[in-house]
Amino acid sequence: MRLWPKSLLGQVLLAATVAVLVAQSVSVVLLYRAAESRRDAAMLNVAALQLVRQAEQPDRSQLATAERRDRRDRLRRQTAGPRLPRPLRIEWVDNPARLSGDRRDPAREAELQQLLLAQGVPVSEVLVLERRIGDDPFIAGRPRLRERVASEGLQQREMLVAAVRRDGAGEWAVSRVPEPVAPTGVMRTILFQTIVIFLVLVSSLFFLLRRITRPLAVLTERTERFAATRQASEPLAAQGPDDIQRLIAAHNAMEARIAALIDEKDVMLGAIGHDLKTPLAALRVRIESVEDERERAKMAAGIEDITRSLDDILSLARVGKATGPAEPTDLTALVASVVEEFEDRGKPVHMIDAPRIVRPVHVTWLRRALRNLISNAVRYGDKASVSLTETEGRAILRVDDIGPGIPADRIADMLEPFTRGEASRNRATGGAGLGLTLARAIAEQHGGELVLTNLPERGLRAEIRLPSS
Repeated sequence: MRLWPKSLLGQVLLAATVAVLVAQSVSVVLLYRAAESRRDAAMLNVAALQLVRQAEQPDRSQLATAERRDRRDRLRRQTAGPRLPRPLRIEWVDNPARLSGDRRDPAREAELQQLLLAQGVPVSEVLVLERRIGDDPFIAGRPRLRERVASEGLQQREMLVAAVRRDGAGEWAVSRVPEPVAPTGVMRTILFQTIVIFLVLVSSLFFLLRRITRPLAVLTERTERFAATRQASEPLAAQGPDDIQRLIAAHNAMEARIAALIDEKDVMLGAIGHDLKTPLAALRVRIESVEDERERAKMAAGIEDITRSLDDILSLARVGKATGPAEPTDLTALVASVVEEFEDRGKPVHMIDAPRIVRPVHVTWLRRALRNLISNAVRYGDKASVSLTETEGRAILRVDDIGPGIPADRIADMLEPFTRGEASRNRATGGAGLGLTLARAIAEQHGGELVLTNLPERGLRAEIRLPSS
């Protein structure tokens, strides 16, 4: 399955969609990390606040003075952020319990020590751990607290355990702050935000790109039609952005100029054909007065050679000029009729059984191309074997011979005009060098191609490959 679209519109919309998704994914990660950082800082501040309160009440009963209340209020304001569960009461122990699953956090220990020192609470040792609430021995040893934790489903939730020992004190003060519940609806908000951004961005791009791609599509269709017919029609109306309008105007001017050149060429070739064929016809009449039969035959062959070369040149010039739409044709019957023409003249040509294949073609031109390939095969390869196959939806007209083939480095040259494999200018041996060129032009006129390959054993294979209907 092809995921990458072919059109400009599809590719830009897909790129915009991917960009939105990537940007929102990065935003989600950053928001999550920021929320985690705020949560960790808030939990640490709550633990520090509880420890400061305990440190300010050495007899655990005296009320805080106004100054101490102010310090506690400042620290409480620092804990603004996520709503945190109420911390458990302070526990005094000789030595904090360390469990196998505890995860000590040196960075938090340093931060907690700084917080306490800033509040005037000197400490000699600090220990900050993370553990599951259900594993904490303080909770496990208090039935009512354990039942409350179980009823609220908090056994698997994490808890921050902060233990400090003040300078000169023998006991540790241990504060426990459960991890806050993550706020609900955040992901739904981000998802809704992503959908809104996507709809706004994609819809805006869609209407903007449609304004660009619609005239480009019309221009592409017009160019393809002109390439196939070589006939200019009414100029395209300039539409779209200024750049596209300038492109359409340039295409209209180019198309008109090319069409004018083609018309001039056709008029010129028609005049040349008329001016040359008229004296050739007169020469053909005059040679009848030559008494020497041998010389008369040579003259007639020379005139015929010039006439055929002229016909090939005019035919090559007319290939691609629209003479009507292609007609659905039984290619098997067409190939059989061409092979029969050669068989009637006693040429060593035979056809291999082929399936019935129908394609829309210009019959006269395709017949001409097939004749040229068979003539070359008979001339250079002694005999021709003609077949018709269908591969991957393409119809292939194939002509094989048993001749010497063509050197691999000369195959491309042989498709150019006036290039021959035989050095002489005698049509009986070498021809004018236009047969393969004309066959290639006819194949390309049908949207196909002419392919020449040397056979493994001996001979040359010429294929006209027509596209699927």
